[in-house]
Amino acid sequence: MHDHDHRRLGRELGLFDTDPLMGAGLPYWLPDGALIRHTLEEYVREAERAAGYRHVYSPVLGKRELYEISGHWEHYSEDMFPPMRLGAEQVVLRPSLCPHHALIYRSRSHSYRELPLRIAELGGMYRSELSGVLGGLTRVRAIQLNDAHIFCTLEQAVDEARAALELIGRAYADLGIRPARYRLSLPGQGGKYIADPELWRRATALLRQVLEGAGIAYDAVAGEAAFYGPKIDVQITDRAGREATLSTVQIDFHQPERFDLHYVGADGAKHRPVMVHRSVIGSVERAVAQLVEEHGGAFPVWLAPVQLVVLPVSQAQAERAAGLVRRAAAAGLRAELAGPEQGSLGARIRAARLVPYQAVIGEREAREDLAAVRLRDGRRPGELPADELVRRIGERAAARGTGLWE
Repeated sequence: MHDHDHRRLGRELGLFDTDPLMGAGLPYWLPDGALIRHTLEEYVREAERAAGYRHVYSPVLGKRELYEISGHWEHYSEDMFPPMRLGAEQVVLRPSLCPHHALIYRSRSHSYRELPLRIAELGGMYRSELSGVLGGLTRVRAIQLNDAHIFCTLEQAVDEARAALELIGRAYADLGIRPARYRLSLPGQGGKYIADPELWRRATALLRQVLEGAGIAYDAVAGEAAFYGPKIDVQITDRAGREATLSTVQIDFHQPERFDLHYVGADGAKHRPVMVHRSVIGSVERAVAQLVEEHGGAFPVWLAPVQLVVLPVSQAQAERAAGLVRRAAAAGLRAELAGPEQGSLGARIRAARLVPYQAVIGEREAREDLAAVRLRDGRRPGELPADELVRRIGERAAARGTGLWE
């Protein structure tokens, strides 16, 4: 294992773990990991709301028939859990969210004036990964996917896909994640893809237009497409150099056809919408694994489980230090007290090395309501009024991004 291996760090930092009784590929989240995950999920929901998405919830189960209609059963069933019998029916754990969203779209009639209709969900899905490939958070069997489907006209598809790529780019900048490359994933040989050359040609041409219009260099790779259409994959690499897909954008003509989706056009006639699939941070599990590896546990301020640790030099300053922790918490920050009972000042500073901000409270600081500030990158901005420190950290957290100090 390398230094930043998320499996080792995840356990050391108390973010997540596994238990053989729960099963392989089914990690559980500990409080600090759950906090990072929750913060990440709220960030994505907020970014999506600002971009005009409406959020829904849909069940993790569906009738087998649903996946026969979507094509998953025919083309993807080896990656699905076996069906469960419910009376005369068979239900399966869903391997993706798109069939559910197609049904949600279909449940109401739609006019061209409502399009593009952007439906988003942070939803659970399940894939029966072989135990040999499972590891940490990167390959799991229970996945929380940041998914969305845009139902739009053919003329809107390129702009919608390009806007989705921009959303992905902004999120990566805020998270401090660097894309390794962009891949245009095309079909390969064999029967795992739907057989409709014209749909593949149209969707591929549109995705090339998206990438080239955005000025993004990309590699076209055969054999990596979804079974129903080509996709743009945003590839990342971990510290060991292994590559994986984090985010995707897809243009799909297949499922609108299979589910007989339509909208009423300006001409009063029925038209078939295009379905743009997109995921900003992909699976929450893989996104957190990448954040751990990228930052080595020293998360951006807004994501850090503890943002400020307050260190009284001696017991005499403990009450003043506890007051600063309370003020920081009241301002919405995640702050902790590390008092003398936890060891020498040097030992406490070392123990808090991944926390973005440390505030040391000595005799003078306690008397004058100051804090001697240390940043985790080794910088020491010096003494600041305690309230100003709280305000500055709050501003940095609200601004997102990866900066620590102006």
